[in-house]
Amino acid sequence: MKRLTLVMIMLLTIVTYAQKKKNGTIYSEHPAINVVEDFQKAFISGDADKVMSYLADDYKWWNGNNSNKDATPGTKEGAGRNTTWWKENMAYLSLERSGQAYPDAIEYKDENQNDVVWVQTWDHLKGVHNETGVKVDMPVHRLYVVNADNKIQTVIDYSDRRVWDELRESFVARENGTIYNHHDYINHVRRMMAALENHDMEKFHSYFDEKATFRNIHMAVGEKSKSLEEDKKGMKELMENYDITAVDVSGYPDYLNYGLGNAKVVQSWWKLRMTRKSDNKKIVMPLFVIHNFNDEGKIVRENAYYSQALMTAK
Repeated sequence: MKRLTLVMIMLLTIVTYAQKKKNGTIYSEHPAINVVEDFQKAFISGDADKVMSYLADDYKWWNGNNSNKDATPGTKEGAGRNTTWWKENMAYLSLERSGQAYPDAIEYKDENQNDVVWVQTWDHLKGVHNETGVKVDMPVHRLYVVNADNKIQTVIDYSDRRVWDELRESFVARENGTIYNHHDYINHVRRMMAALENHDMEKFHSYFDEKATFRNIHMAVGEKSKSLEEDKKGMKELMENYDITAVDVSGYPDYLNYGLGNAKVVQSWWKLRMTRKSDNKKIVMPLFVIHNFNDEGKIVRENAYYSQALMTAK
């Protein structure tokens, strides 16, 4: 059995090595890399003529994320116009290597690749559109084909195109649902806060779905949201240390029924009037709360904004 196992391992090793085939050389330093990075610098500087000087006459730009078989590539003249557009419309423009990444130049052994070098780049593109304020902040992966004349003849671009959808839609006003100043969900929140004022915590928590999650301004980004049971425990500790004497609405709540995703959100502003039991200090706590509702009228998510420093101040 041991002999059979050894033979199988040897056969697998032979097969593995037999499947390998060297098809070229990868360089971390290469004249083609210099061409690509100089081209990128010219683009960031907004020099359209210089950008075009790095491109072959038959230059083609392709969107690597586009599955449209009838798509037409960008041209050399289009690259010049594109450079000018970015210069005139984007502020704080930068294109830098992503983290510890660096470009690779690949010289393939294939006969049909003899006269070209492929350059791979991993960069991060940043900018802000002057008119709309839409922010560009995304990784960009590109494949460049550099010919024997050190001219770029092809670019295949892999980047997040959704930012352009946002940009196009930001030029005109667009409604995204309806805002209500009176609604049953607002009534839910008002009754819930009245229960808090009257120390009726069982009723207070009855407005939440059993799988509701809770967050507040003092939680770190990425920190796990609290559960309903954890919130009950936290509110119990609050009541043990503070006497809530009044919960007054500040302004008026809004119910937002968003068009995107049909989200149901109540935003409300309050003043919590409390007495700290340890020293009888009177505290008026501004509170802003966002509650997300499900279709059954239960709160499924709470985000609370308040000053913890105010609660512990001497």
